[in-house]
Amino acid sequence: MEQLDVLIIGAGLSGIGAAARLKARCPERTFAILEGRHALGGTWDLFRYPGIRSDSDMQTLGYDFKPWRAEKSIADGPAIREYVTETADENGIHPHIRYCHKLRRAAWSSDENRWVVEVEKTDSGEMIRLACGLLLMCSGYYRYDQGHEPSFEGSEDFTGPIVHPQFWPEALDYTGNRIAVIGSGATAVTLVPAMAEQAAHVTMVQRSPTYVVSRPDRDLIANRLRKLLPDRWAYALTRFKNIQLQRFMYDRTRKQPDKVKAALLEMVRKQLGPHYDVEKHFTPTYAPWDQRLCLVPNGDLFEAIKSGRASVVTDRIDRFTESGIQLESGEKVEADIIVTATGLELEVLGGVEFEVDGKRVDFAETWTYKGMMYSDVPNLVQTFGYINASWTLRADLTSEYVCRLLNRMKDVGAARAVPRLMETEQDMPARPWIDGFTPGYMTRAMHLFPKQGDHAPWQNTQNYTQDKQIVRKAPLEDGRLRLES
Repeated sequence: MEQLDVLIIGAGLSGIGAAARLKARCPERTFAILEGRHALGGTWDLFRYPGIRSDSDMQTLGYDFKPWRAEKSIADGPAIREYVTETADENGIHPHIRYCHKLRRAAWSSDENRWVVEVEKTDSGEMIRLACGLLLMCSGYYRYDQGHEPSFEGSEDFTGPIVHPQFWPEALDYTGNRIAVIGSGATAVTLVPAMAEQAAHVTMVQRSPTYVVSRPDRDLIANRLRKLLPDRWAYALTRFKNIQLQRFMYDRTRKQPDKVKAALLEMVRKQLGPHYDVEKHFTPTYAPWDQRLCLVPNGDLFEAIKSGRASVVTDRIDRFTESGIQLESGEKVEADIIVTATGLELEVLGGVEFEVDGKRVDFAETWTYKGMMYSDVPNLVQTFGYINASWTLRADLTSEYVCRLLNRMKDVGAARAVPRLMETEQDMPARPWIDGFTPGYMTRAMHLFPKQGDHAPWQNTQNYTQDKQIVRKAPLEDGRLRLES
């Protein structure tokens, strides 16, 4: 059985970044990346719906070690996929990727200090076994094989295509068609203006509004700095600026939610004009950042609405009909195609079955350690980004931590690193792993995730500044993380 030092699960944004850092900081470690699909890129390869783009600037969604050089800071899916591919090219990652390798089961043995994993070759169905010292999970947080699709009465009656964005049909031609997009999240506000360019009309059907924010897709400061300074310096300065702005805005929404809400709604009114019913269609019942804000670059959603090519309907769906959607109010939305932008299905650690010394791990019964590891589970690290900032900020820190941990284990001759609660922490109050964030895709699955405590290191801080201190300066051996031979 092949033995490796590290197995990275997933060849998306997180996995490729982790591999590059591992090669740079732990060059003597052997590793492989297991990717269940046939291509790298993760989310940015899977999702192919019209207009697919980031809702974070690429100065923070990009890696800290690879400057983003394009004019647009808010990038589309193909550009991000190309960026990830370039990173793999430049760092010699491709030979380490094993495509169509889906991790199904992982069993830890304390006697052998290793994980033995069972992997399905998805192109043949063959099962193989590998062994490794450390597992780094970079498989994201949602199911790739299934989106969230509520049951709609009468869906079998509708005569046109019903499409979930996660599985967009390559051959779908919607030119001149009437489109109904169900949902009001990031995917919906992306689809509506993109499809409106070719469709007869696009109607966004939402049960309740979401906060929608417009900003330019180009960062003028970033582009000017790049003309004056070396790329790396310009990138670092822009990244620092954007991180601080993200944190400032988030903190302000927590401290002054009413003021921020008023400012956000005023921006929408300026975009749509005095006669548009902003109260009904763009005023959520919750405070800003109780759910993620939706970004529309250059106000493209608002422009589509003002042009008459798109509209918003706020109502509950009664049923599907042959020709569209019947709403509870009695209004009908006529449609040739219905797009169900109804969200993701979350899963813990890629849905993999884990065992430690013959006992199955129920992660809901574990405590998160620094938002990266799990109590009493050795040599397992998960990459999970921020809900209030760019995903890669956290991914970069996690891979830094893994490299620092591996090097420390080598120095002291340790074979395993396992977080354990101290005796005085056994009755610690528990909080949800993600606290104070209420979108449906999170609340539906939070009971499956580990708990967090009321003090460090048993917290998932969702705070980049704090996490930098934890990763780069806090001692590894803190009385909870045990390095054992």
